[in-house]
Amino acid sequence: MSAPLLTPPAGPAADRTVVGENLSLPLFRTLSGVLAGHPYLKVVVDRAENTWHLLDTGAHPFHVDYIATRVLGMDLTALDADLDAFNASVYMDPGRRFLLGVLSLHADEEADGRERSFLVLETTEADTMHGELLELFYEFVRTRLDARLPLLLKPANHGQEEELTAISELRVPRILSHELFGTRTRTPLNPGEATGRLRYFRTHDAYTAYTAAADPGLGWADIVAMPCLPDDVPRVAGFLNTAPITPLSHTNVLASGWGIPNAIVRDLDQLVERDGLDGAWIRYRVREDEISLERLDHEPALRAPAWHQQRIRLEPPLLEDTPVLALHRLRAADRDRYGTKAANLGELHHVLDSRTADLTAFYGRPRPPREDLYGHLAARLGLDAPPTVAELRAAAAGFVARTVDAPDGVALPFALQQHFLASSPALQQGIGKLKMALELDAFDVLDSLCLQLQHLVRHTPVPESVTRQIGQALTAPADPDGRLVVRSSSNAEDLPGFSAAGVYDSVTTVRGTGELLDAVRQVWASLLSPRSVRLRHQVGISLDDTYMGVIIQEYVPASLGGVLVTCDPTRREDFRNVYLNCSPGSPEQVVDGSVLPQQYLYNTVEGGGRTVALGSWGGGLDASTRARLADLSLTGRLLQSHFSGPVAGPGGPAGSDDPDGVDRPLDIEWLLTDRGGFRLVQIRPYAL
Repeated sequence: MSAPLLTPPAGPAADRTVVGENLSLPLFRTLSGVLAGHPYLKVVVDRAENTWHLLDTGAHPFHVDYIATRVLGMDLTALDADLDAFNASVYMDPGRRFLLGVLSLHADEEADGRERSFLVLETTEADTMHGELLELFYEFVRTRLDARLPLLLKPANHGQEEELTAISELRVPRILSHELFGTRTRTPLNPGEATGRLRYFRTHDAYTAYTAAADPGLGWADIVAMPCLPDDVPRVAGFLNTAPITPLSHTNVLASGWGIPNAIVRDLDQLVERDGLDGAWIRYRVREDEISLERLDHEPALRAPAWHQQRIRLEPPLLEDTPVLALHRLRAADRDRYGTKAANLGELHHVLDSRTADLTAFYGRPRPPREDLYGHLAARLGLDAPPTVAELRAAAAGFVARTVDAPDGVALPFALQQHFLASSPALQQGIGKLKMALELDAFDVLDSLCLQLQHLVRHTPVPESVTRQIGQALTAPADPDGRLVVRSSSNAEDLPGFSAAGVYDSVTTVRGTGELLDAVRQVWASLLSPRSVRLRHQVGISLDDTYMGVIIQEYVPASLGGVLVTCDPTRREDFRNVYLNCSPGSPEQVVDGSVLPQQYLYNTVEGGGRTVALGSWGGGLDASTRARLADLSLTGRLLQSHFSGPVAGPGGPAGSDDPDGVDRPLDIEWLLTDRGGFRLVQIRPYAL
């Protein structure tokens, strides 16, 4: 990564902004700051004066403030009072006076091995410049640069990409975002800092061999590095990936929930060889603009992390008189009988069917200097005249109901699992042994006891009364092959400090009654896997308090599937964007890391989207599909108001009456079905 440059101190006396001069590389370095590891410089083109302003980054962090105060003579109070209208005049007006952008400095390697520096020009992501303005902006900047520096235009959103298709690349040379950043040496996934011992595994086989042979194996003070970490990695101090992976993978969701640093570091081999890092104690930092590994010259005195003393207490579930129910009959409060995932899908049915939920609360929160974002939401929903709050709520509810469906299916309550376990003396004896091992911290026998129990669960006959209840509740599946999807729904997941992403099993290829019972037992057995038992024990969740429900959904063929989280995982302060990943087929391919998905950011305030990475695909999605994904992203943001907000109260989806709850992001798995509609198959809190 580029070395950080010194940024000049802020303040009028230190302001070195330049007006009207040509830009040389030394002047660029004098004025620039550093963003995401690259030097950058803000520029303002004044078309009325036929000149440009090269802003001193340290003195002027915002284009708009500079234009208002230094060019137009406004004060900040007046600007803040009319900020949205002012932004529209500089970012969206086709006849605008000012063109705002950023020049960033990059380097690549030429064929002869020499490094070549080049500049990239781009606007802000919300800018709606049409093709003629983009060409004018590029030409204005190009003629005022050192001719020896190549200049490329990077479209800031999908709209600009489409505008540029009509303009020759000879007139406006360009580079797309995923082309510029897709080969970055280091990419932050989850910010944080950790001190620990680096354990570097160059292959998955090396990792497997180490974890099988080492005693006690990987521990809380280890920082684990390998090409792509497996879902079953234990709780450690930090993660490092040496191959590309999405921020929405299970392992990064775990890193987020555990509050540990995670990044892609493609040059780890060189760092390990140069500094002797493998097996060494290091200080590991992941920030948006810096990723560093510093070798320590001695073993540090480390305290056990706070989660070693963590004790999560679960509310006792309701087990009596609990029937198998269709998902649409559940509500959020049913989590204590059917598990969190099932209850949330039932709540989703209610939101879509009743249209009475307030889905605008996120936009009603103050975002200084704005009192709210209702005007932006109205624009996103296509409302012309300023609506009343009631009209905006109705429009939001209608938009969500038109955009997505909830899955059909049934939920098996905790009571069925308990009936099954009680039906077998061998299972009861095995559970008793496991409890005793946990009480005695007998971790040397823990894994073998768990594996024996899982084998018993998978091969113990299901009582006829349980089989009958499941059969009576199921309707004929829509899939002509009779295919079903069986998912876990535990009470020991989606908790503060314990997300359990990827910890429990789902089975997506189920056909017929025999396979269905096998799949249900596999989901029940996943509650007793060595990994799930260890992870719960680490945070004080008792085996006695842990239950597993099951969701049985019809399988729906899909042309596209994926995951979206209603935040930008690598920029926590960003309230505008949601992060969406997709790949052909099911969303499981995205979260389990079996393919590298396409990755997009969609702005749910000003609108627009941009491509982050094309992943394993050869090309991007067409414009119409991307526009539909923008609607899906807005839907996720609107649902966040209900599922993460205070409207549900202490017993509702968020489990909290915190008024700031609407800012808590959601993790949503979705399908674009062969019938052409979006279906949400899972909705849960995203661990931050």
